[in-house]
Amino acid sequence: MGDRIDLPLPESKYQLEVILVGATHPGNLGAVCRTMLNHGYCNLRLVNPLCAPDDVEARKRAKHAGSILENCQTYDSLIDATKDISLVIGTSGKREKGKKTFFRHFLFPWEVAEKISTFTEKVAIIFGEEGKGLSTEDLEYCDFLLTLPTWEGYPIANLSHAVNSVLYELHRSRVIENQGGDPAIPSLVPLQRNINPQLREKLNQAIEEMAQSLSGVEEHAISFQHTLQRSLMRSMLTNDEATRILGGLIEATTAIQHLKDDENWQRKRRRRIE
Repeated sequence: MGDRIDLPLPESKYQLEVILVGATHPGNLGAVCRTMLNHGYCNLRLVNPLCAPDDVEARKRAKHAGSILENCQTYDSLIDATKDISLVIGTSGKREKGKKTFFRHFLFPWEVAEKISTFTEKVAIIFGEEGKGLSTEDLEYCDFLLTLPTWEGYPIANLSHAVNSVLYELHRSRVIENQGGDPAIPSLVPLQRNINPQLREKLNQAIEEMAQSLSGVEEHAISFQHTLQRSLMRSMLTNDEATRILGGLIEATTAIQHLKDDENWQRKRRRRIE
């Protein structure tokens, strides 16, 4: 968990409940808990589980998400598990053709993330037993269905992988919307890759001065300058990245001038762009 274990969980307008029906493998159960906490969700409900939350393997696979196992709730039926839920979403990897398509109307995870982003009640996403999935009766009980964009040649994902894919999209939506404004989602990775005009001008000046300090044919120096400028700008630098590169260019140019006994170094001994 590192040094950020005291961070609160991310906020959503909705409260998400992950429900596993007939969970069979304790390792998968533990892995589900781990991916839930990875994405900032902690409410787990089990319907007729075939493995116990206190199973040693489940605890091992959960790692630091053992609290989810400790606090999960167990129910005898899907109806009992969803009595306090306002929106019930089922999942399936079976996308049959023909008449069954009238029953299986699916949404992809990113569509679900968008639709529930402003929902203010409890939402449950239901996952079925490994190797079987949800029964037709369970799917009929759901308000609508979700499927992963898996390859049709091998569409059925492992349970923990399926949960991970769905929760990733839900949390991705929260990061895009709330990063920097939610204490649980600090701005450690910039969402916007841009550089301000003043820094761009300084960076181009530093590149030009470095090119001018090189020995050799002027045409080669100009080619170096243009290539470096365009390569850097194509990478969509952030202000922080541009600042670090700027500092390195100035140091390198100063060193080259010093080695060449350049009067610019002798006169200015510069360490910055003026």
